[in-house]
Amino acid sequence: MALNVAIIGCGGMAGGHLNSYIKIKQTEPDKIDLTAMCDPVRQNAENFADRVKEAFGKRPTVYTDVDEMLAKEDLDGADICSPHSHHHINGVKCLDNGVNIIVEKPIGITVRATVAIMNAARRNGKIAATAEQIRRMPSRRASKWLMDKGMLGEMRMFMSQHASWRDHKDTDRWHWRLDLNYSGGGMVMDSGAHYCDTIRYLFGDPESIYARVEQLEDLKVTKGDEVVKNHHEDTWFATINFKSGVIGLWTCTWAAPGANLNRVVYYGTEGALVDGGDIFHGPFDNAKIVMRDGTEIPMEQIKKDYLASLSEEERNRLFPHGFEDGVLLECYDFVDAIQHNRPVEIPAEIGLRAKSIAIGIYESGALGQAVNFDDIVDGKIRVYQKPIDDHWGL
Repeated sequence: MALNVAIIGCGGMAGGHLNSYIKIKQTEPDKIDLTAMCDPVRQNAENFADRVKEAFGKRPTVYTDVDEMLAKEDLDGADICSPHSHHHINGVKCLDNGVNIIVEKPIGITVRATVAIMNAARRNGKIAATAEQIRRMPSRRASKWLMDKGMLGEMRMFMSQHASWRDHKDTDRWHWRLDLNYSGGGMVMDSGAHYCDTIRYLFGDPESIYARVEQLEDLKVTKGDEVVKNHHEDTWFATINFKSGVIGLWTCTWAAPGANLNRVVYYGTEGALVDGGDIFHGPFDNAKIVMRDGTEIPMEQIKKDYLASLSEEERNRLFPHGFEDGVLLECYDFVDAIQHNRPVEIPAEIGLRAKSIAIGIYESGALGQAVNFDDIVDGKIRVYQKPIDDHWGL
């Protein structure tokens, strides 16, 4: 029997999730039905419902209120793409109504918010999955494979650095992402959540984090008729020490006029993986290995070798139906886990540990000293998070 799935929050990234569920149903018609769309802006939900009707002839019911939807619908799963601040609010409601959830990154706006989701999943015996697509793509899987095989020797360090100038004006429009009570932070938390998951996927848990986080430019935006503060950082320098012995330097600034810098390299004792993309979403398909003797191997060849190394069972599990798009894979993993009563690859517990790298950067910046990673995960350090927790009653 097809699973009944709803999408909560029908804007922005949710469009990629909708596309993925449409593709899943086109590929396996009996796997899911998209039965409800919910967004406080009705037109957003109406637009999503129209797309489903166009694809399959049957229109999901539209809601503007999560409580009403949960009272009226018999759901197996809900995909939560609402603003960060409402991930735990909507997630706990769904779980307490017996609905499995997948939650866009970051899994919760703070550690306490994420723990609320985890606790609700445990007491209800339901899945709480983190929507994290980057690690699932072939070049990212291949990067872990080559490191685990020792193709670069013993991994030592990485440097992921960006510097550029980003112009800004007071007339720029306000968005919820610019308010810490709704976003939880700037790009360290936003696109940075992807990179935090990737480096933890590659190197394991950190031991400690030391960071400086700044807004070097005086950033303001217009909200209605009022000019208000944009609370995002425009600069961070973070040193991340991993329990495996790897040390990482992750830096970014958009307050550096005159000369751009973008460089991502992972070093082992025998060579390096040189990435050609940004500091958030790689390693990309244009990456390459450069060995100690100068030999170069392009990522395309590494991907071919990696995929050839997989058994049929592994390939079907990691890339079902030959899917390689990360969002499609995360959505498929979620509904397939519900259908077959199995764990998802990235439950909330792993989402918490990945996000805690970003939280650790903010907490270190707020304290002006290094922080212990396990203390962040356990909620023992929350100077940065406390005002956000207080705002939401966490």
